[in-house]
Amino acid sequence: MKKITNKLLWIFAVGQFGWSLLSGIVTNWMVYYYTGTPDAQNPNTGIFASGITQNPILFKLTLFGLVMAVGRIFDAITDPLIAGWSDRSSYKGGRRIPFMRAIAIPFALITIALFTVPQTASNALNDVLLFVILMCFYLFMTIFCTPYNALIAELGDTQEHRINVSTYISFTFIAGQSISFMLPNLAGMLEGSFGQAGSIRMAVAIMSTIACIAMLVPSFYIKEREYIDSRPSETPAFSSLLKTFKNGQFRRFVYSDVIYFFALTLFQTGLAFYETKLMGIEDTWTFPLTATMTAISVALYPVVNKLAPKIGKKKLIVTGFFTYSLVFLITSICGQGLYWGFIVAVCAAVPMAILGILPQACVADVAELSRLETGEDRSGMFFAARTFAFKMGQAIAMVVFTSMTVAQVVGGESVVLPGQYRATAVVATVTCLIGALLFLLYNEKMILSRIRELRGTDNI
Repeated sequence: MKKITNKLLWIFAVGQFGWSLLSGIVTNWMVYYYTGTPDAQNPNTGIFASGITQNPILFKLTLFGLVMAVGRIFDAITDPLIAGWSDRSSYKGGRRIPFMRAIAIPFALITIALFTVPQTASNALNDVLLFVILMCFYLFMTIFCTPYNALIAELGDTQEHRINVSTYISFTFIAGQSISFMLPNLAGMLEGSFGQAGSIRMAVAIMSTIACIAMLVPSFYIKEREYIDSRPSETPAFSSLLKTFKNGQFRRFVYSDVIYFFALTLFQTGLAFYETKLMGIEDTWTFPLTATMTAISVALYPVVNKLAPKIGKKKLIVTGFFTYSLVFLITSICGQGLYWGFIVAVCAAVPMAILGILPQACVADVAELSRLETGEDRSGMFFAARTFAFKMGQAIAMVVFTSMTVAQVVGGESVVLPGQYRATAVVATVTCLIGALLFLLYNEKMILSRIRELRGTDNI
């Protein structure tokens, strides 16, 4: 086997930039462009809303919220199926890379379709098309991301490499997410040539093309069989999933992860609204604020990378939870003004650095211990089980956000009140605090000690 180097890990991390850019486009802008009401300062808010059913269909649940939530649930269910398929595969190109190579282009194309196809003259047909295309989007994302995430543990053959690869993919992940926030800026540059709606679609197409190229880089550069001596797992998908959740330390990790991703998704979905509706900032400021947050976060990466082996990942992750809770709380009480956006951006940089790097390393640790104890490498299923769990949290968050922000009739006009957006930030604050308390149950010291014991070396 060839030696795994940091250069190889950086090339691997380029793929994370690609899929996080596509994910960011959908997560950060679908709700913004498909719901809400425009105003003089932000005329593109809800630009595609007229084509989709907006009224609540069950209690306060909107069709759009339900579609987004079902998409996440469908995504979560397919994770273990794809993970089991990947773990058991014996393709010439490896257990992971062939999946990534095959799906990169369809994944990018379906992202473009989400903002283009559901715009017929019939709202009912648009609703159906949106649902079908969104299900395909989540399926394609799973087919790329589940094998990709499994490689985090397999390329992270030592504790140093596991922390390094987690650091690198965290950098490329937030880079992709940050670039996705440039969508209104890019659309604004194109508006003169393509019109208001057309410029948004063209911006999505340009970003999706860039993302596709990024996903193809590791897919064609990394020769999986030259670096990883992997044998197909013999355990069926759902049996493997049950085995994974029977792991006590993994369950303790997942409890907090579900709560955290519920809170974070609630906040991320509302971020464009918090900035435009509560702080009175134009949506074109979303990228500069995100860039500020990203720059500070990246500057903290070396600190997190060095501190993690010294004081432990657990302590840092708990710190990240509490800091995010503070960020959500500040958002819930913010006033008008651009400086509020910068306060949130600066404060959010700290937990973004911590929680962007270390949770993946924790999953890789648990997967490595399981491999040493059982002799069976089910890395794909451990990462799939994690995503299965946190996507359920994301699904609930989508339903909660869209339900809490249903437009009210005020003075004969249909509007979403500022208090409704503030309430979502309060819910995020409370749930993130609960996640911090739950993570205290995770026993990192025991896991690392057991890995050292089974390997008979301090090089874990």
